[in-house]
Amino acid sequence: MYKIGRNDRCWCGSGKKYKSCHEKSDEANMAEFAAKGYPIPDRSLILEPGQIDGIRKSARVSVAIMDALEDFIKEGVTTNEIDALVSKMTAEAGAIPAPLNYCGFPKSCCTSINDVVCHGIPDDTRLKNGDIINVDVTTILDGYYSDMSRMYTIGDISDEAAKLIERTKEMMFAGIDVIKPYMPVAEIGNTIHDIADKYGYGVVRALCGHGVGLKFHSEPTVNHYRSKAKSMILVPGMVLTVEPMINAGTWDVEVLEDEWTVVTRDGSLSAQWEHTVVVTETGVEILTV
Repeated sequence: MYKIGRNDRCWCGSGKKYKSCHEKSDEANMAEFAAKGYPIPDRSLILEPGQIDGIRKSARVSVAIMDALEDFIKEGVTTNEIDALVSKMTAEAGAIPAPLNYCGFPKSCCTSINDVVCHGIPDDTRLKNGDIINVDVTTILDGYYSDMSRMYTIGDISDEAAKLIERTKEMMFAGIDVIKPYMPVAEIGNTIHDIADKYGYGVVRALCGHGVGLKFHSEPTVNHYRSKAKSMILVPGMVLTVEPMINAGTWDVEVLEDEWTVVTRDGSLSAQWEHTVVVTETGVEILTV
C-alpha cells in the first residue's frame, strides 16, 4: 500500500503501470538533482491516485469541522468545549482524531490562543473579547490523514492582530502557490520568509510542516524560514503540509512545563494557517478545501 512498484498504477491517474508511464521520466528528472547532492524522495512518498482520494475524503471531515467552528467559537466558549465538538464531529464521521494520545497529547485538537504558537492543550480557559485562536485538527479516516488549521477571532480584535492573521494567511498561500514538481522544498520557506521580512514579522524556526497522508508525520520536512541548504526535491504524488507560524515579534519560542504548549518568547502575538496539499504534474492541489 505504501510504495509505488513498477507494476502499480502510476501516480498521474492514467491507469497505466508506473513502469510504462512516468518511471523513466521521474528517474531522469531526479538524476540531475541527485548529481548535485539534493536529497531524493523514496518512492514510498509518491502516492497513487486511490491513496490521494482517501486523503481527500479525510480532508472533507477536517474541513466540515473547521466550518462548524466558525459559528461555534465565540466569547465565553472554553477550549475544552471546542475540543468536545471536534471529538463529536470526528466520531460521527467514522473517523479518529489523530492528536488524541499521540505521544501522550491528551486532547483531540490543539487550541492556541494569542501568544501560543502551537500545540495549546484544550482546558477550561474561556475565550474573551479580543482573543485570537488557532485550532489545529488532524483527521484519520480509513487510515488516511488530513491536517489543517485555521485562525478564529473573538469579538473586537486589535488592528495588529487582524493584520497578523491576514498576512500569515497570505504567506501560507504564497508558499503553496510556489510549489511545482521537481523543485527543492526549501523554496516554500524562502518565499514565506521574504514576505515576513516585508512586514517585520518573525518566522518560527523550531517547528515545521511535514509529509502527511499515510502517516501523521513523514518526509519531507517543510521549513517556513529561509535556507540555502539543499533540501528534498518535490515530485508529483507527494503530499505535505504548508503551515507557517508567524510571530508579530521575534521568531524565538519556548515550550511550557506541560511539554507541549509552545509560546512566543517575547510574549508577542502569533498566528498560523495550514493546508494539506499534493504535488501534481503541473503544480499543486490543496486537499483541505
